[in-house]
Amino acid sequence: MKMNLSQRLAITYYRTKIQTIGLVSPSKAAELAFELFCTPRKSRKKLKEPPVFHKAEKLQLKIKDITISGFRFRPQQYNGKKILILHGFSSYSYKFEKYVSLFKKQGFEVVCFDAPAHGLSEGKLINALIYKDAILAIEAAYGPFYGLMGHSLGGLAGALAFQDFKDQSNRRLVLIAPAIRTQRAIEHFYSLFPVDEKIRSAIDQLFNEITHLPIEEISVSHAIHQIKSPVLWVHDKDDKICIFDDVIPIMEEKPANIQFVITERLGHSRIYKEASISNTIDHFFREGLD
Repeated sequence: MKMNLSQRLAITYYRTKIQTIGLVSPSKAAELAFELFCTPRKSRKKLKEPPVFHKAEKLQLKIKDITISGFRFRPQQYNGKKILILHGFSSYSYKFEKYVSLFKKQGFEVVCFDAPAHGLSEGKLINALIYKDAILAIEAAYGPFYGLMGHSLGGLAGALAFQDFKDQSNRRLVLIAPAIRTQRAIEHFYSLFPVDEKIRSAIDQLFNEITHLPIEEISVSHAIHQIKSPVLWVHDKDDKICIFDDVIPIMEEKPANIQFVITERLGHSRIYKEASISNTIDHFFREGLD
């Protein structure tokens, strides 16, 4: 992903700051690094509301000390099923207007929320577990959801939430270029912000204190083994953000409940905008109505 000048300058600034603080206090450097890891990029442009959102029911949900904002779309002829759309890191619900219209047309009630620290929602930090907790709160308030569709970080958080549903029967999950392993994201972070072993050790310790989970369990590859419902997994071989290599071991297991759709030359974001992919997702959700 290409970065503009301000992004490159910011990375240089924080890289130096982390290393300098680390000379005195590795734990303080770890706190700053973790905060950066969990801070999404916010667009300076005012978000333009797509036409389909003009008629949406505006929703707000209090989660701990923040309020997240969302939208509910009711179809003319309700088929009795609800779908929750989950956007990715540094994204927002408006980008999925195409799917809102598509699912509404098929009779689904559609709900989407901007994740904490994204779009119209409050908050400063996001990670897979914060997002997961938000999804479970949305499920409790506006579910149960027959279908979850998540892109990128939304896919990871959606899988983590799905595995915790008490009843997985008559549900379906769509993963679009999901962030498969949190460890991969951490490795990418270290490529941008190289730190010495003392700071890495402090970051690992802080991560364990906050999550109370082994890093291996904060992954789609772990969650998917707890999910028995039908899953549609769409991924591109040329994805530079959520690397396709992480998909291969799961494909080699040949899980009976997962349908893989593998594309080429669509990358990380174009993939969900592709007509053939939206048609495949539409069919997958309608298939479960029979």
